[in-house]
Amino acid sequence: ASPITTEERRLRDKKHLNDITAARLPPLHHSPAKLLSVEESIAIQIQQKEAYEEMQAKLAAQKLAERLNIKMLRFEPEGEASMQYREVRDED
Repeated sequence: ASPITTEERRLRDKKHLNDITAARLPPLHHSPAKLLSVEESIAIQIQQKEAYEEMQAKLAAQKLAERLNIKMLRFEPEGEASMQYREVRDED
């Protein structure tokens, strides 16, 4: 391998990345970054924090229910189950 001269090295370094390697940047799926005011930023952070805490609470409740082997069933006091105990009377 012959040594590369400084001029060749400078030209090679100037080439675009796509010409040097097959590696390419992934396509941009989201809109570019934009500036937010401090108020908008705080509102977004509070909203994200509330959503995160709600998700964590649901996950904790689910794990606790699994650990305690609690089964959640539907309770319908006026529904189909209560109809089984009622007597059928004819008003005539």
